[in-house]
Amino acid sequence: MTMQISADELEALFDALPDVVFFVKDSDGRYTHANLTLVRRLGLKQRSQVIGRNVTELFPATMGGSYASQDRRVLDGEVIENQLEVHIFANRSPGWCLTCKRPLREGGEIRGVVGISRDLGKPDGRHPTYVRLRRVLAYLQENYAQSVRVHTLAELADVSVAQLERHFRRVFQLTPQQVQTKLRIESAMRLLHSADSVAAIGLACGFADQSAFARQFKATVGMTPRDYRAMVTVVAR
Repeated sequence: MTMQISADELEALFDALPDVVFFVKDSDGRYTHANLTLVRRLGLKQRSQVIGRNVTELFPATMGGSYASQDRRVLDGEVIENQLEVHIFANRSPGWCLTCKRPLREGGEIRGVVGISRDLGKPDGRHPTYVRLRRVLAYLQENYAQSVRVHTLAELADVSVAQLERHFRRVFQLTPQQVQTKLRIESAMRLLHSADSVAAIGLACGFADQSAFARQFKATVGMTPRDYRAMVTVVAR
């Protein structure tokens, strides 16, 4: 017998997970369900303050527009799996997470979006390959701005490329490529507090040009480097 779980029941279950955001949106991008983690991270108190509204009403304009664009892709049938993102919370503090979104189908037609964003947790230090993978992580931390070959990383850990990818996901919840992207974006976020040009920061962080930097930064942070700099400049005042 096939059992179905309603969105109401899922919402109640996800209310118990403070490190996971859960949501359902209709075909117009309006929230129909949101767990309490999402409500609190928006700086709100009641679920009713979220339901019926869309991301452009709840998030800063630049971020809301980016999230709305992502939702439209899902409403067109795309599945987003483990998208590495930085979420800027109501107090402007950043937090890394992995986002998954899927089309919500009814009668064969896409009627909305269902998704989660889960916080990155601490590495699994008990995994048998942890010590070897730490060598790879140290190498990436020193060389994140360089072009790094995955075969070089596998050799450092004395495993195959396939094993490296699998063990990295198990220990760090990310692929080696995602770890490198995370390190680059973290460095860029720090440097955007300085007076250096956006183009110079992008090159210093390993991006081929300013366009590639802006594209990856927006996909990860939800806003362009210039918008992020403007935001943190206002906060610092």
